[in-house]
Amino acid sequence: MDAAAVAGITLREFTEDDAEALFVWASDPRVVRFQRREAYSHVDEARRYIVDKILPHPWYRAICVSGSNDDRPVGSISVNPAAENDGCCCCCRASVGYRVAQAYWGRGVATGAVRAAAEAVFAEWPWLERLEAVADVENPASQRVLEKAGFVREGVLRRYVLLKGRPRDMVMFSRVREETTPR
Repeated sequence: MDAAAVAGITLREFTEDDAEALFVWASDPRVVRFQRREAYSHVDEARRYIVDKILPHPWYRAICVSGSNDDRPVGSISVNPAAENDGCCCCCRASVGYRVAQAYWGRGVATGAVRAAAEAVFAEWPWLERLEAVADVENPASQRVLEKAGFVREGVLRRYVLLKGRPRDMVMFSRVREETTPR
């Protein structure tokens, strides 16, 4: 089992058995408000997502909290290596994204998960020099998560992504290898 623990937060690989837990937060419009996809309406969508997207992914983990429903995920976190451009094999960055069930907001779960993920990928990927994350300008809670996890705010990227068909401004954050422990 690939796990990293920070203050009662454990990151582990997903299994197909996690579909119902994933459905809990993936069907909540409040949780998916700042994500590209709409809320799920059936658990089969969560199951398909696990099989088609999560299991083949290079670094996608379930967020579990000590003492909550024996290892049942309360969120997810993924780290995506940046795409190589024009055949160049000199890319040294990746991006992190996360989502947590609304019942666990404000408890430090997302911060602990982001911190644990950053420490894990910097340890596992020797080529990684920079870990990036973006948060919607209208999502100050996610911005605080990143700052508490040791990421540095770099600025606003205007009309950076399309969320549910609308261009959105995003705040860019980063953490570099030399900053592997939060301030």
